[in-house]
Amino acid sequence: MIETANEATMYALSLLDKSPIFSGESAVVALANTVKLAKRAEELGYHRFWVAEHHGSTELASSAPEVLIAWILSHTSRIRVGSGGVMLQHYSPYKVAEVFNVLSSLAPGRVDLGVGKAPGGLPQSTSALQAYRAEKPDFAAQLAELQAYLAHALDAQRSAERAFSGPQPLVAAERFLLGASPDSARLAATHGWDFVFAGHLNGDPENLALSLKTYREQSGGRSPILALAAYASESAEDAAARVSELKIFKVFLDNGQSVSLGRREQAEEFARQAGAKDFRIEERKPSVLHGTPDSIHAELSRLSSLHGIKEFILEPPAVGTDRRLASIELLARKPLSAAA
Repeated sequence: MIETANEATMYALSLLDKSPIFSGESAVVALANTVKLAKRAEELGYHRFWVAEHHGSTELASSAPEVLIAWILSHTSRIRVGSGGVMLQHYSPYKVAEVFNVLSSLAPGRVDLGVGKAPGGLPQSTSALQAYRAEKPDFAAQLAELQAYLAHALDAQRSAERAFSGPQPLVAAERFLLGASPDSARLAATHGWDFVFAGHLNGDPENLALSLKTYREQSGGRSPILALAAYASESAEDAAARVSELKIFKVFLDNGQSVSLGRREQAEEFARQAGAKDFRIEERKPSVLHGTPDSIHAELSRLSSLHGIKEFILEPPAVGTDRRLASIELLARKPLSAAA
């Protein structure tokens, strides 16, 4: 496992991938690249490899993380593989428990269940996913129900009053709640789940600090995990140039909702599908930690010391397949030599 250490800090590195579909390529190529990235991550010693869930997108191929997890597990042998995360609002908690109990039985001790609250798509996709629901589910209630089904499957004296979400795995999936607020941190602590702060989506330092502090206090001192977008290059100038090409478009709707998307056309389409009569779009630069491996690890060490972070989940930005692969190789090189 990649682990970096100095006198003050020690942390593990993991990866998150959204299976980007680059111009001129297909979803077939994008998914093959994700598997290639996972296999290389295992060779380099990364701790986990997670895949995301996005719906209705022509630019991201990861709409069914549980399927992709199974495929990656079959093409690797050691690295932990999981969801970053399953968008729980769309699904029956019972079915999610069944799926991850099957995955955990296929690859004992290697499966992570990460869940999130966001819709992961445009309004039409959300409507299609929830077509047979009378009303929008309460996320906290869903999480509690999922926790109950997962625990019930492991209980040798389980009650017949609750449906069995089999099979019973020998080793249960590790459980993570992904969020970007103190409320999410509190909810994770309440259920005894690990908390992953989505710093790649919300990099506000005050919110980050408060969310991580809330989790440590509410969980009895457990260490949160921090997810960040990160891109490393041999040259700081090259890293800055590549990241400068990246953009996000934040659309603000008249109902107070705001969503960040990869293209202006997507932001406009989101507003149309949401039925917004009035909206505005702001072009922004995404929050991506970038530079040389030394400078990136220096910042990770600072964050680790400041917030008690023992693991970072890094998302390589959409800067091209070869550059993404080179970035994870560069970031692995320094901690391996430091540990040695």
